This record gives sequence, structure tokens and C-alpha cells, in this order.
Amino acid sequence: MALLASLSIFGAACGDDKKESTEAITEIGDAEDTLNLIVWAGYAEDGSTYPEYDWVTPFEADTGCAVNAQTAATSDEMFTLMETGEYDGVSASGDASVRLIDAGLVAPVNTSLIANYADLSPFLKDTVYNSKDGKNYGVPHGWGANYLMYNTEVVDPAPDSWGAVFDADSPYAGSVTAYDAPIYIADAALYLMTAQPDLGITDPYSLTQEQFDAAVDLLKVQNGIIGEYWNDYTKTQAAFEQGSTVIGTTWQVIYNLATFNGATLATVLPVEGATGWSDTWMLSSKAEHPNCMYMWMDYITSPDVQAQVAYYFGEAPANPKACDLIVDDPTHCDVFKATDSAFAEAVHFWATPRKKCLDGSGDNCVPFSEWIKAWTEIKG
Repeated sequence: MALLASLSIFGAACGDDKKESTEAITEIGDAEDTLNLIVWAGYAEDGSTYPEYDWVTPFEADTGCAVNAQTAATSDEMFTLMETGEYDGVSASGDASVRLIDAGLVAPVNTSLIANYADLSPFLKDTVYNSKDGKNYGVPHGWGANYLMYNTEVVDPAPDSWGAVFDADSPYAGSVTAYDAPIYIADAALYLMTAQPDLGITDPYSLTQEQFDAAVDLLKVQNGIIGEYWNDYTKTQAAFEQGSTVIGTTWQVIYNLATFNGATLATVLPVEGATGWSDTWMLSSKAEHPNCMYMWMDYITSPDVQAQVAYYFGEAPANPKACDLIVDDPTHCDVFKATDSAFAEAVHFWATPRKKCLDGSGDNCVPFSEWIKAWTEIKG
């Protein structure tokens, strides 16, 4: 089998029990018969949604690993599911990956066993959200920015700053939207980096108590102009199409779908930059089928499969070699800035805050547990 040969399969990686793995394996063993995954919807398509989108069946045929994919709607749900120990891996975003590492729920990954790892975009590797203490805890999958989107027939002048969604006297009050998750506090912090430079914020995920309080206060003010928060992209897409929402945070895929349906919208990367998401395939520290998970991580990052997933889901592929293979839309990687490292540098990818500051500035940062509490207070 071609996939097995390309991975240089050796002896078994571990036994049948659920012993926690704290070190990366040195070789991949024989494929088990099952692979249990937690995924974002659209990351493990088997043809059941649309027959023409199926990259799971070929993987199963090549490896013998039967894929069982459990979709999750939020990062919190992914974390909770991983706590059960019943899954081999997860496609975690940065607002879950650090928590998974710190909780010991994921194991280090030997990236030298992933043949496609060398081809992945360098700016997605060895980051604060997928590594710790010099160890890699996953394989990058895909990424995107959190843009500012607005209705061009309603919003005038065209905004170029996040200040447009934080203005307490906004003329669009009641029609403003924001992402519904504690990690959104980082968006306020990012805006304050330039709006209130005296706060000294240098990393929106590494906030002292004073900086954090300022971001929370700003979001409490913003709450007064919010029409609705969103975490289901189909719902915010519909809101923009119907006109009940006219400005707020978005993903590129939402813009693509809404404008395809006739909505008059535009997106902008504001002058302050933006937050963003970068998803990482992570191996459970209690995986019953680690060999299949390693095979999956290599397969899902191969150019051909990356091309399929990126186009179907609406994201920038982690493997730029996929760009020449997206035949349905040759401009896909240009639209999603997939190979634009300068653009990526303006994106502050989600990373779960720790008390020990992610930017290395000290150990006096507000941990994510406090972000969760504050988000409840912000929404009222």
C-alpha cells in the first residue's frame, strides 16, 4: 500500500492499553483497524454530505483504518470530548490546543515521521499554540484571518479600523456582530494595542490584569451595540445576507458564501491587524490507535488532500503545494493569502492564554480560566 510505504512503517508504537504517552514515538507501527477523531465540520468528509467530496474513503482503503469522526461546534466542546480519552486525535484551534497540552491530554508528535511536514508553511510551525518546551504537539492543517466585514450599501464610509465595532455611539448599533467565545477578548486587546498604547499591550494573548481589565471593559461597552454574537458561521452568513447584521467579525468563507448569494459585502484587514485561527492535528496522550493517527496526519497534509479540504472548508492550506491542485478555483490561495507570509505576520493566531505569559514576558498574565469567567460577565 502506497501510503504505508511512504511512511516507512515499522514495529508497533504501543500496546493495547490506554497508557498515557508523554514522549513522541520513534517509529510508526502496523495500522490498527480504527481511527477516532474529533473534527471541525468539513475536515473529514466521506462523501455522505456531498458525493464529490470524499477524502476519508481513500485513506481507509489505503491504510485499513476505519475513520469515526465526531464533529464539534466549539473549542470548548473539543476539549471536553478529549477529556473522555475516547478519541485518538483532534483538529484543535489555538484556543484549545494550549489547554490540551497543559492538561496532558495530547502527546508530543515526532514530526520526522510525517513525510509532508517539511512542506508545510514555516510560519505555522513551532508556535506557542502547537509546541511547548521545544517539543511539537501537532501538525498544522489550515488557517485563516478574522476579518472585519461590512455591508457596502449601509456602512459608510468604508471602515479600516476595528474601532468601527467598538464605537459606543455606532450608527449601526443593534446590527453589529462579534465572535462568541472567550478568545474574542483578544480582539479587544489587539485594538487597544494602538488605541491605548499606554497600556503597553504587545501580545493580545499575554495580558496583565490591568490590560485584561481594559479589554473586558471595552467589550462590556461593545455589548450595548451588539445585535447578536455568533459561533455558527451559517447563522452569521444568513444574518449578513438578510441585512440584520451589517458589520462585524467574519471568516473569508462566510464572505464567499454570502456574496455568492448576492449579499453586497466587503472585507478588510484593519490597520491594527487581526486575530486568526490556525488548526493543528493533535494526538491524544491516551490514543488507542496512534499508528492510524500518524498515518492520518501525514495523509491530511499531503498536497492533494490539502487542496480538497481547503477548497471545501474555505481556508488557506498549511501545505502550499496544494495551491496548484485546487482546480475548481485557481485563485483560491490568492484569495486566502495562503503563501503570503507578510499577511500571516499581521495575523495574531489564537493561542490559549496562560498565567506564564505566552510571549515570555513573565508569569503574571491572566489565565484562560479568567477569560471564560469574564466572557460570561461581558455578555450579561
